[in-house]
Amino acid sequence: MNRRNFLCGLTLATVAAALNAEAQQSGKTYRIGWLAYGWTEGAERTSPEFVHELKKHQESFVFEFRGHRDEKRLPGLARELVQAGVDVIVANGTVAAQAARSVTRSVPIVFLISGDPVGSGLVTSLARPGGNVTGPSAMSSDFATKRLELFKQAIPSLSRVGVLSTYDSASSLASWNAIEAAAPQAGLELRRLTARGEADFEGVFAMVSKEKVDGLLIINDPRLVAARNRLAELALRTRVPTMFEEWRFVEAGGLMAYGPSYPEIFRSAARYVDKILKGAKPGDLPIEQPTKFELVINVKTAKALGLTIPPSLLGRADEIIQ
Repeated sequence: MNRRNFLCGLTLATVAAALNAEAQQSGKTYRIGWLAYGWTEGAERTSPEFVHELKKHQESFVFEFRGHRDEKRLPGLARELVQAGVDVIVANGTVAAQAARSVTRSVPIVFLISGDPVGSGLVTSLARPGGNVTGPSAMSSDFATKRLELFKQAIPSLSRVGVLSTYDSASSLASWNAIEAAAPQAGLELRRLTARGEADFEGVFAMVSKEKVDGLLIINDPRLVAARNRLAELALRTRVPTMFEEWRFVEAGGLMAYGPSYPEIFRSAARYVDKILKGAKPGDLPIEQPTKFELVINVKTAKALGLTIPPSLLGRADEIIQ
């Protein structure tokens, strides 16, 4: 009888200890490193959808933010996050993810957006990423043909299109290659324009006027996304129609955008982080590809530019900004 009581007590003590450990674990405040290229603001401002989604799954977490517009500073900032003991690093863009991966192969890394995670060397395959990196793919270069077609439908007189990017990353070069290959099918002539920061913008728009460019397609480089308000302002001032890869440019005053739903991609990235915090290995989590796509048109900007968007195109838009 004493032995039975002893074993019963031992079992109860073991269960209690396990429950206590589980409670302590569930009550842990996770530290999430946020590494941003081109941004000087953290998750709450740049990706509120990510934060809202993560709150659905995790009760307690804090962000450690590091970001810079100079790509060369990113590995050092990533190293700071590793030394700070973060549980996972969220990398805002391919360049940031590459910088994080260059300094750690043990801390999990989730990229917020990556146009070509395999081509950029972040993962070995979409199905089995391997290593310590995973996340949702934006596949932005795959939409080049559709983007040019829609731009041409919005402005039938469109003939010469400027393509603006930094062209100093694998993802921006991949986007240019896709656009260049798609241009003949759309009957468009391209002009490649380069800007590595806001100091270059005035010169870019002067070139647009000099080259008699009919429209400007802006590739989704993080530094250009961060400067979208200035780009939209200059485009309106110089009366240049603009096409973008995501809706945030159009909200800032750009003419139109077509691409994957970035809010949904941000929410997907949050779910990756949640799975990793619950024990999943990044290398075992397949790369998700976008399933929802959006056409956004700013009719207020169209009117300011003296353009009439065809009703057939407006009828296909997922969002119209008045």
